[in-house]
Amino acid sequence: MLYFLLYLFIETFVSVQIASAIGPFWTFVEIVTSAVYGFWIIRNMHIQMMATMQALANGEITMEEFESMNLSMLVGAILLIIPGFFTDIIGILMQFGVFSTFIAKKILKLKSRKKREDDNVIDVEIIEH
Repeated sequence: MLYFLLYLFIETFVSVQIASAIGPFWTFVEIVTSAVYGFWIIRNMHIQMMATMQALANGEITMEEFESMNLSMLVGAILLIIPGFFTDIIGILMQFGVFSTFIAKKILKLKSRKKREDDNVIDVEIIEH
């Protein structure tokens, strides 16, 4: 509930500041344009999914990265559809890989891929009687 109230405050503050600066006509244009772009992203999401599936098949990304990239693109598109400047800013940022990777690592707590140098070492415990 606290996070929702914080979001609502930020959304209202940002929207009022930007809308008062650009006026009602351009605010309307931005809301309609961002919603159309969000629907376009969802409609053409299969193209991005094919690219990430190819990267997954080639071993360039892990399954967790595949899921987070596609999920962040979908969530970003939904945020673009929701009216408001703050949600539009976050929605656009989520379309970029750097920001979506940041969200996946920080919020979704995905572990980054690290190559271990001692992959060939077997750790055993010897018990003597």
